[in-house]
Amino acid sequence: MGALGERDRDAEGRARSARPRDGLGRPLRYGDTGGVARQPEGVVRAGAETVREAQALLDAGRPFHAHEVFEDAWKSGPESERALWRALAQLAVGLTHAARGNGRGGARLLLRGAAGLEGCRGGYGLDLTGLVGWAQALADRLDAAVRDGGGVDPVAEAPRLRG
Repeated sequence: MGALGERDRDAEGRARSARPRDGLGRPLRYGDTGGVARQPEGVVRAGAETVREAQALLDAGRPFHAHEVFEDAWKSGPESERALWRALAQLAVGLTHAARGNGRGGARLLLRGAAGLEGCRGGYGLDLTGLVGWAQALADRLDAAVRDGGGVDPVAEAPRLRG
């Protein structure tokens, strides 16, 4: 795979990228061995397990991978929790964009995720009020942070999901 014009596809024909990725989810060249192990897609986890795994990934500076864990919960979890997981995925991908140096896109996603959390009920020990405050504060700081030196440090800026 990877030849010009070819697309990586899974068994159902959906597009998938077999390219290795760096710690922030950016695709590397085919065959590059410096990548980070991909987060498996489509894993069904209990809510508490989702929170634990996502927090570990955030703490390790891998918000893109945490976003994929939240996305799995959003797509496979109960309908009543989908808005929660979607909002958390938006926060994680907002941090990803901020770490990559895309302040405008990062701020937009952080604020979208924060707005999504405001309508959610808590659960799994999540500190929704704290997460909304974290997202709004980081979004406010992004213009200056990106202008002064590129992206933000994803480890230093990782949120605490639980209070």
